[in-house]
Amino acid sequence: MSGYPVSDLDPFCAEYFADPYPAQNALREAGPVVRLTRYNVWAVARYQEVYDVLNDWRTFSSARGVGLADFKKEKPWRVPSLLLEADPPLHDRTRKVLDEVLSPAAMRGLRARFAAAADRLVDNMLARGGFDAVTELAEAYPLEVFPDAVGMPRENRRHLLPYGNMAFNAFGPRNAYFEAAMRDAESVLAWVQAQTRRDALASGGFGAAVYEKADAGQLTQEEAGLVVRSILTAGVDTTVSGIGAAVYCLARFPDQFRKLRDSPNLARGAFEEAIRFESPVQTFFRTTTRSVELGGVPLEEGEKVLMFLGAANRDPRRWERPDEYDIERRNAGHVGFGYGIHQCVGQVLARLEGDCVLRALASKAASIEITGPIERRFNNTMRGLASLPVTIRAA
Repeated sequence: MSGYPVSDLDPFCAEYFADPYPAQNALREAGPVVRLTRYNVWAVARYQEVYDVLNDWRTFSSARGVGLADFKKEKPWRVPSLLLEADPPLHDRTRKVLDEVLSPAAMRGLRARFAAAADRLVDNMLARGGFDAVTELAEAYPLEVFPDAVGMPRENRRHLLPYGNMAFNAFGPRNAYFEAAMRDAESVLAWVQAQTRRDALASGGFGAAVYEKADAGQLTQEEAGLVVRSILTAGVDTTVSGIGAAVYCLARFPDQFRKLRDSPNLARGAFEEAIRFESPVQTFFRTTTRSVELGGVPLEEGEKVLMFLGAANRDPRRWERPDEYDIERRNAGHVGFGYGIHQCVGQVLARLEGDCVLRALASKAASIEITGPIERRFNNTMRGLASLPVTIRAA
């Protein structure tokens, strides 16, 4: 093959994680499809090609792994997800179950409880004035409301964070970030597996509802446990990073926070724009199932294609003023939660939680000010903050 752009970029190193935007722009401008020589994979960073790959599961398979590893050639580090790492018909059967369990009616049933928890948390933060918006808000809130909704016990919920860190690091290469995340893998995985058992889940929660679907013949009992695991994987990290990103954006752009205070109904838009602007899930892979031409470049069967979701979400070919955070932007179509049949199953929960937190801030806080150095959390797939010191003043 010839006539295509190449790059020696490493999108899984500290330098890239600290500031990915120049490299993402270079990839977009290099061409619609770029060969990453360091990993011998193809990269797509423009919106159109990312969208095309996401929406063609027959050609760009998830079942061979959505990370760098090809499940056809090497053994997965865990039993693959029946949603994220499966294609139809298996994917459709399990996705149907989760769409029923995480239905709009179920979300409406949670809203009052989630909103009350957000109000309490923001009241506590206002009483203190200064706090870390990551550890004490973006992490604390999902760890309070999400496991309750699943039906998990209160003990050791903190394990959900290292488990998510482990799962998302595993989509990249076996580098230092992966090795660090996997240090306590045995104990964390044992805990997660225990949480997915039927007898560990309280009645009335999402977990029990999944097992009821198995009783009805929609899943096997073994599959039910894996589907509950998918909820645990999808339900925390994207929400934590999304809430952290939204608070970070509103603190950096006080004019946008003023808009939100004036119109709290913009909370959903403010959260959605943070997902586009910061893109907590930065990358995912697909594997070609046949010879195909993408962006004018011929690809063979069995090639890994790395989608730069964050780069697509700032592609000026798709977005006006892509590097501006605008809570009134029409941002439908962003790929921050993926797109197509494999889009993030936890997005309905993330949106509900983000909406509740931002509404609470809009109604109770007059300002959000960053009061110390921020710290990034480096991860092979996720982009998020480790620390965001802020002060909020009561309205």
